[in-house]
Parts: sequence; structure tokens; C-alpha cells
Amino acid sequence: MSIRLILVRHGLSSFNEKGLVQGRTDDSYLTDKGYEQALKSGEALSGINFDKIYSSPLVRAAETAKTIQKNLKGENNIIYDKNLLEVDLGSWSGLTINEIRKKYPEDYLLWKNDPENLTLESIHNSTYQPIKELYEQANEFIKSIFKIYLEKQEANILIIGHNAILRCLILLLIGKPKKGFRKIKLDNASFSILNIVKQRHSYKTQIECLNQTSHLDKRIPDQIGDSRIFLIRHGETNWNKEGRFQGQINIPLNNNGKDQAGKASKYLEEINFNKAFSSSMDRPYETAQIILQNKSDLEIKKIENLVEISHGLWEGKLENEIKQQWPELLKNWHEKPEEVLMPEGESIKEVSERSVKAWEEICLAQKNKDLTLLVAHDAVNKTLICNLLGIDFSNIWMIKQGNGGITVIDLFKDPQKDNVISALNITTHLGGILDSTASGAL
Repeated sequence: MSIRLILVRHGLSSFNEKGLVQGRTDDSYLTDKGYEQALKSGEALSGINFDKIYSSPLVRAAETAKTIQKNLKGENNIIYDKNLLEVDLGSWSGLTINEIRKKYPEDYLLWKNDPENLTLESIHNSTYQPIKELYEQANEFIKSIFKIYLEKQEANILIIGHNAILRCLILLLIGKPKKGFRKIKLDNASFSILNIVKQRHSYKTQIECLNQTSHLDKRIPDQIGDSRIFLIRHGETNWNKEGRFQGQINIPLNNNGKDQAGKASKYLEEINFNKAFSSSMDRPYETAQIILQNKSDLEIKKIENLVEISHGLWEGKLENEIKQQWPELLKNWHEKPEEVLMPEGESIKEVSERSVKAWEEICLAQKNKDLTLLVAHDAVNKTLICNLLGIDFSNIWMIKQGNGGITVIDLFKDPQKDNVISALNITTHLGGILDSTASGAL
């Protein structure tokens, strides 16, 4: 029983174009470019059969939804749900950021650094907290669709909304990490895909991708940080394809893995990398070499702390073989990975500690305008992304990392600013908008 949620932010609006804060105002309309983005979104989504389309009733989202709908199969009526309305920013709507900064300096700093605790005054002279209220609104929407769809065998749900409400939906579905609002980015008409699987008394979320923009002829979202790191999982190996636990055994890339690395190289050909790092194992290093084939003068530094998790006695085995000998341990690995120490192997806590240490060393060495390539492994990348999102390493199953998948992180010199995941697990260079890479074993 699973639900696939495809979240789409509305196309470029008139207020976006002018640099004005929108909030809940309905004075902002879809621009010609916004309609073009919506058309391209519809074309990219045309191969998916949607069970339902939900949209914010605000005109910029509603027009995006109607334009997307024209390319979709079946009788897809749009449900306009008030729980998808954008954040209510009151008197800020219609102002530029500079005007808000000058008029409300303290509130603006809170909005940038701790938006959940921002308090504004309503037209009725009472106070309210816009982001806290938006989380409550998002929670109501989640409850309503789960009530309808979570018992079904499977469902594809398309949700068209706004920057802040979509962020709140995503963050709630991964446990609402502290200060998570500023840690992700959603561009106009971008796709974010989440897979929801029902469990006994709850549900499990997997982020398949965030802020995918390749359907807009925009391979990578615009840079917002002082420097940028491209975190990539190595290409496919035969053991990935077979579903064997490979861990720290040096299995080389297969032909498809080399092709994936070549496609990543082509996809990133306009990125002028000036730094490169890799796990010291062969498969990520070879992936990095192929990606940088046109920059052979750039040294790829190998980092021991970024090697894959040691599966110990599980390495080289298929899941069914492990299940026969260690059934309870394997069950716990899938349900509570933080409690598992693999026989003669590592715990995910140990992997997280060494991976994050290596990441922090790379970040400390970053200089202004650096463009850094970093190639590692499934478990390593997942622990790094958990750390960036502010969720515990025990949540590794929430993160999807396809072979050859690209994650983009923007870094800031300002210590008050968190690193931002500007895109997560881009795999469109390897196929369609859905990640079709080998499920492998971890």
C-alpha cells in the first residue's frame, strides 16, 4: 500500500517577476513564462496516471494546475483545497524584501533565521504566527488525503501549491526537523516526489527527489550560496543490479554504471568544477574520473572516511541468504537501522559520524565560488543528507540515492545560515522524472 505524491510549485508569477512578497494575496497572476513552465510540467508528467489532482485555489496555482491538466491522461478533476493556500504574511504582501527589511528589521531577521517563531499582527490587531499556523494547515491536508488514499493498494497524487506550504508538507512528512524550513529550496514549477508506504499504525516516507527542474530546460537550480557541492552516488555495479550487499568490497562499475557516470558528466558539462573528492573505493573514484573526463588536470582527492558502510559477514550475500541466517537482525535493519551492528561490520551511527566528519572538513576548506564534486556511496550519502536536513541518521530510509543521482547543496559563509539542499537525487539524465535506477541492497 503506497502513495506517490508529486508536489509542483506554481509557475513564475507576476509578483515573483517583480521581486514582491506574495503570501496569501490573490493579486499575483501567472506570467507568460509561468504558463510556459506549466505546459512543460504537464508534458513531463504526461506518462503518469494520476488518481487525483489537488491545487491551492489561489489563481497562480490554479492556473498552473489547469495548464498541467491539459497534458494528463484520464478524467482528472482538480480539487481546490484551502489547506493548500500559501502562508499568510499579512501586511508584508506586495512589498519587496528591501522594504520589509527597512520597515520591520527585527521581524525580517526572525523570518530569515527562525521563521517558525515569527509573530505578525493581523488586520484585527491580534497576533499570529504564520509558519506555525501553516504547519497546522499542512497537517490537516495530509490527514485528509491519507484518510482517502492510504488504504488503497497504490495511488499517484498531484499537488500544486506554493513555496512555503509545499515546504511544510515535505517537512511534516519527514518528522518536522528543527529549523528545517530554510534547509530546502523549491523553484517555480519544480517537482518534488515523495513515496508514502503504510505501516501498521503509521506510515513511512521516502524522499525520491526534491526541486527537480530539468523539465524546464534548467538542469540545476540557480545557486543561492557562496559555494556549492555536488554530491553524487557512484554508478551501478553488478552487485547493485543483483541486489547483493557490497559494502567495502571493491566491486567495479559495470557498463551501465559507466554509462550513468558518462550521462552525469554530460548533464553537468557546464559546471566548472574546481575541487573534487571521492570515497577511496574504486567505484566512486571511477565515477568521479568519468564525470571529470574533460577536466583531467583536476585532482580527485580520496577520503577514507567516505567509504561505504561495512556490512561485515553480509557482504557478497543476497537478502534472501541473509534472511536465512540472520532473520531478526535483517528485520531490524529495515525497521530500526540505528539499533543494528552487522556481524563483524559497522553500525549506521559509526558511518554517520565518520561521514559527517569528512563533510565538515570539506566544508571548512570551501572558498567563495567553489564548485565541488563529491562522489560517495548510498549509506554515506544518506547519512550526510539526514544531517543536512536536521533529521537523525536512523532515518536513512527516508532518503533515496539512485546510482548516478545528483544532489546539490549550497553553502554560506554566514554562520547564521544553514546549508541548503537545492536539489536532491536528480536522475532525469538517466531516464524520466521518476528514479528508475537499480534498487540494489543496503
